[in-house]
Amino acid sequence: MTEPDIAALASRLATLEAEVRALHAEADIRRVQARYMFLCDTPCPEAGIGDDAERIERILELYTEDAIWEGVGSYYDNQFGRAVGKQAIREHFQRFWGEKRDPELVLNVHYLTSEQIHVSGDEADGQWVHCQPWIYADGSSLLRSSRLNNLFRRVDGVWRVARTRTENVFVAPLTTGWAETIPDRSVLMR
Repeated sequence: MTEPDIAALASRLATLEAEVRALHAEADIRRVQARYMFLCDTPCPEAGIGDDAERIERILELYTEDAIWEGVGSYYDNQFGRAVGKQAIREHFQRFWGEKRDPELVLNVHYLTSEQIHVSGDEADGQWVHCQPWIYADGSSLLRSSRLNNLFRRVDGVWRVARTRTENVFVAPLTTGWAETIPDRSVLMR
């Protein structure tokens, strides 16, 4: 093998290594985003979570220390606002799950679609569209949809969320009784 052949092979190998790193990063980011949504579902499907305080801590494990969680746009600015840092994000979720709702939220499931992930070294951004039905104890329900534009950062070799940004697309009431069966708890992973 000639020296130019070796150089060309080394170049191709470096290109392939970079592509594999990017594909692994995309897969890791996809799992982080899906886990976040999974932990936000009601009832919480994660086995071994005793209460919402533990659920919140598991969600926070997915975030960088300086992370931002924000609702943007005319509808979400007022509803969600902006939380900077893990403690502020913790307080955001404590308000969400800590407030007594009347009627109580009995089902909430997140569906992600239209994924785009762009990796650049140890940073990445991802966009998704997400829909989620909300069903309340009195039988009323609604369908929410939003766009997500999130940032991710690799910290000590692990991909974490550096920013969650969500913008409302629509909120639509659903006909009472459209869902005939609603679980009171998840047993899938138990």
